[in-house]
Amino acid sequence: MKISQTGRAYAAAITYALIIGFSFMFVKMALTVSNPLDTLAHRFTISLISIGLVMIIARRPFRFSWRAVLTMLPIALFYPFLFFLLQTFGLVYTTSAEAGIVNAAAPIFTMLLASFFLKERSTWLQKLFTLVSVAGVIFIFLMNGVKLASSSTLGIVLILLSALSFAAYSVLVRKQTQKYHFLDMTFMVTLIGCILLNLISVFRHTAEGTLGSYFAPFTAPAFIWAILYLGIMSSAGSSLSSNYALSKLEASKMSIFGNLATVITLFAGVLVLHEKLAYYHFIGAAMVIAGVIGVGLAGRERKMPERVPARPREKKSDPVRYGG
Repeated sequence: MKISQTGRAYAAAITYALIIGFSFMFVKMALTVSNPLDTLAHRFTISLISIGLVMIIARRPFRFSWRAVLTMLPIALFYPFLFFLLQTFGLVYTTSAEAGIVNAAAPIFTMLLASFFLKERSTWLQKLFTLVSVAGVIFIFLMNGVKLASSSTLGIVLILLSALSFAAYSVLVRKQTQKYHFLDMTFMVTLIGCILLNLISVFRHTAEGTLGSYFAPFTAPAFIWAILYLGIMSSAGSSLSSNYALSKLEASKMSIFGNLATVITLFAGVLVLHEKLAYYHFIGAAMVIAGVIGVGLAGRERKMPERVPARPREKKSDPVRYGG
């Protein structure tokens, strides 16, 4: 059965959510061995190698141009560079649960930016379902006993800027996928991010006189497994999936799948870490899933069939219609 382009785009978006949903456990595993900056640098080095192999397998030659670099530079600055840096240091000053509440607002930011810069128009139903999805994530974290009043203002601001960075990235990618192939874009953005993150990590080690221990984390088997997942699946796989989805779907539709990733993280904890679920986890998950489905269906309802212009009345002398 042939799958439509929209169907493949939604499949890519769901794949993105699944990959991101399981990545949190591997981040925790890697950070028990390595510094956050080193983890990011090694993660995107492996990601760049992975995407390079995909380009080779797809037999897609990489065409370098300074114009493409300048075009992709703002995208790479927002994601992965600013997104991960702000998120990493934001988690130093706040908890992951509090960060989850703030990150849940990313679809709202994306919808606003897409409306302003891309002229994407969303219906009231789409706005409503987006709010339902966001409310589902917030409901789960609040029921877990999160108190934002106890959190550091600096941590909240950094996580908020991280969410804004991802929203800006989604809008920029959506715009540029109309000009560049998603494979070329993913490779270029990952290359820029890899260079920037490795430069920062090397500079830190040089300043501390620990450059010789740059690759020390790879001596731990747990770090190797974690960084392979984060580099190949979480960075390369999620970037390819999200960029493909953004080439076919509106940015506001794609961003809602980030909240679905939060739900997947919860259930991944049950499957892998044997954590327990409460009734409010299921209620919040149902709200998120309903929001994701509702945004997609509301978008379909908005698309009205184009009116076919009336054919000009044929003359009676038409030999085909009237037989001469």
